[in-house]
Amino acid sequence: MATYAIGDVQGCFDELQKLLVEIDFKKQDRLWFVGDLVNRGPKSLEVLRFVRDLGKRAVVVLGNHDLHLVTQHEGVERKRKDDTFDDVLEADDAGELVGWLRTRPMMHAAQGYAMIHAGLPPQWSIEKAVALGKEVESALGAADYRQFLKHMYGSKPEEWSDSLTGWDRLRVIVNAMTRMRFCTPQGRMEFHAKGAKPPPGYLPWYETRLAKEAPIVFGHWSQLGLRLDPRVTCLDSGCVWGGSLSALRLEDRALYQVACAGYQAPGGE
Repeated sequence: MATYAIGDVQGCFDELQKLLVEIDFKKQDRLWFVGDLVNRGPKSLEVLRFVRDLGKRAVVVLGNHDLHLVTQHEGVERKRKDDTFDDVLEADDAGELVGWLRTRPMMHAAQGYAMIHAGLPPQWSIEKAVALGKEVESALGAADYRQFLKHMYGSKPEEWSDSLTGWDRLRVIVNAMTRMRFCTPQGRMEFHAKGAKPPPGYLPWYETRLAKEAPIVFGHWSQLGLRLDPRVTCLDSGCVWGGSLSALRLEDRALYQVACAGYQAPGGE
């Protein structure tokens, strides 16, 4: 059995199928998806149905585009002009698919690796981050989850504190795990810069982490691109922007890639 971590798919179903042929995906193998299964690409519906039907063979952590689809389906956020998941919203099984997506984990840790969509601030150990992610998962899975969705968005507070409670506490967790690229050594997050160069006073989030911890696999950062550092591996190689869709076999860190046609102008997010 092999485990493959796969970068941001973003509705690129055809490329995902080509990648699975490239890795010779077998029934006993497992797939880890770093989040953003949907949006910006042309076939979000096919991606969701396929990954959902893999059952326990697939682990998916939530990304910002996934949560955006959830809020759209629930009517708590306005549509954006560059959204491309109307195929999901108009599908007969939309409720079932979005309900499945909403109950995916925020973070996954197993086999000596941790997987997150965006990043982790320096105050959180891997163990603490998993526990904090479960707080958000509980809110997303609760009967009144729509109340959480209504309070989920916003960039304040900018920094974690153990004293945070309520919506502020959950919002900081979501922002770190699905939006963050840069933070200060003290953990104050910045949400505007998208390139690879940090704003003054900030660092890429992974440069604020302790060296002695499980290696982290993440996505979300196409302008950073593929990064195969043993400590932190970024698998967002810009598939939807005309780059590649990437898979890393965790057992031996073998890399597999397929070229993508590009469904959006390069340089976006």
